Amino acid sequence: MSRIDDLIQELCPDGVDRKPLGEIAALVRGNGMPKTDLVAHGVGAIHYGQIYTRYGVWATETLSYVTPEKAAKLAKADPDDIIITNTSENIDDVGKAVAWLGDATIVTGGHATVIKHDQEPKYLAYWFASADFYVQKRKLATGTKVVDVSAKQMATVRIPVPPLEVQREIVRVLDKFTQLEAELGAELEARRAQYQYYRDELVRASGDRRSRLADLGTFVRGRRFTKSDVVETGIPSLHYGEIYTAYGTSATRAVRHVRPELRDQLRYAQPGSVVFAGVGETVEDVGKAVAWVGEEPIATHDDTFVFSSDLDPKYVAYAVQTADFHRQKERHVSRAKVKRLSATGLGAIEIPVPSPEEQASIVRSLDKFDALVNDISIGLPAELAARRRQYEHYRDKLLTFEEMRA
Repeated sequence: MSRIDDLIQELCPDGVDRKPLGEIAALVRGNGMPKTDLVAHGVGAIHYGQIYTRYGVWATETLSYVTPEKAAKLAKADPDDIIITNTSENIDDVGKAVAWLGDATIVTGGHATVIKHDQEPKYLAYWFASADFYVQKRKLATGTKVVDVSAKQMATVRIPVPPLEVQREIVRVLDKFTQLEAELGAELEARRAQYQYYRDELVRASGDRRSRLADLGTFVRGRRFTKSDVVETGIPSLHYGEIYTAYGTSATRAVRHVRPELRDQLRYAQPGSVVFAGVGETVEDVGKAVAWVGEEPIATHDDTFVFSSDLDPKYVAYAVQTADFHRQKERHVSRAKVKRLSATGLGAIEIPVPSPEEQASIVRSLDKFDALVNDISIGLPAELAARRRQYEHYRDKLLTFEEMRA
């Protein structure tokens, strides 16, 4: 950081001015462009939801496209512009930014704003990930179920604006941290691919006997509850979306609770059950499952199916992660916008059925491997988590300046 200190001493010895975003940039609010508008080829497009799920601090290629006819009606992002989210379900994701560094003009839609500026684009994108911005956006955010920071509110955010030479040097340092983190992440992904191959082979070779899930146990659909029913303390509950976002192969504790007065209206998964997601936005997500191995029953959403059998629940949860299960599942998933899988469809899928002793052995082996690639307290996941904390610390330190003296 000495090079940055030297530049600051040389170029802004009296401190760094902080300016409202609206003074250094023009903000263009996006509109339209639901996911149904996205196509495989056409004009590059960044959907707001992709910014906090698929993109990093910058991008040179888009993951999606729209037709030229659709693009003509949408907000344009030129090279070096920033695209930032205005809406999300949580405070962390709202205000997430990506610098567009590609060669062509692209488009974005509703719930996003294009920031047109004359600063170093990566510097701004890094700053929008900083603790400094987080504190400010938290004060501006409105809503609870859906969190929003409007373009008008975003324009009031005060940003430290050091000389471009300082911005570029900060970017150079942070790019190195980002590259190191990316390399570690790539290694972890390679380990995960290895684990998936091992899991699939272990389950496949576990025995000659194969049976349909419907012949091995029973499926019971859950009962409806909504986001308005969620409370801090109450009845442990399991929503279908949490199966592919919040849980791993098994769970002992609920991440969410619903109102106690719903107790008699709900249906429950007993300890030792397996809960399947009956709905998902993708074929991959629908049909995912978690073994419920907690000590008490857990309420299940009406878009889930509780599978009860004499099989080891964790073995079942591992078996339904395999490529073989996925291939069978594809035949039974509805091809509508929202993917659905019925209890009948689930029941028609076959899995290998080894002896109870072999099921237990497979679970022990896969639990160890799963921990190595997913448990953030050990191995590569722990190292990656530590690297990210270190990176965030230095990023925030680099983006903190002594304010310009009056």
